[in-house]
Amino acid sequence: MDVTPERLDRLQDTEQRLLDELRTARRNERVGTTAVAPLTRGQRFADAVTHTVGSWRFIVIQSGILVLWIAANVIGWISHWDPYPFILLNLALSFQAAYTAPFILMSQNREQEIDRQAAAEDYRINIKAELEIELLHQKIDALREQEVLALTRAVQELAELLRAERRATG
Repeated sequence: MDVTPERLDRLQDTEQRLLDELRTARRNERVGTTAVAPLTRGQRFADAVTHTVGSWRFIVIQSGILVLWIAANVIGWISHWDPYPFILLNLALSFQAAYTAPFILMSQNREQEIDRQAAAEDYRINIKAELEIELLHQKIDALREQEVLALTRAVQELAELLRAERRATG
């Protein structure tokens, strides 16, 4: 692909503008001026339910309750209010699962949105790093060109001095 000088200038201007925007966004983030939306009551509740249901404490307590329920109905310490096959227990567990699942999904969706925003931020940081590295390469190339020109001039001057020296002695 043939890149004209005008097109190259436009690309460099676009990259420079993008780099400036990314730098500003990063500065604002460091200073803390980027706004984070507070959680709604529903989001806090969904997170609390997910946190509770997803804990070992909940599993141990629920397992204990299930063992007691089954033992109480099999052994008959109390009147058999839910005889085998424990239909009332199944109903209670189904009810719990039916109401817990949407809360877990809401919490996961919110976490997924946070992850998506973090991935977008990572992408912007990667673009910024790429542009910064490219800018450094350009600066190094420019310095190298200046060095080569200076060295070429110095070699030419030395060659002229040697020629003048030979003419004077020769």
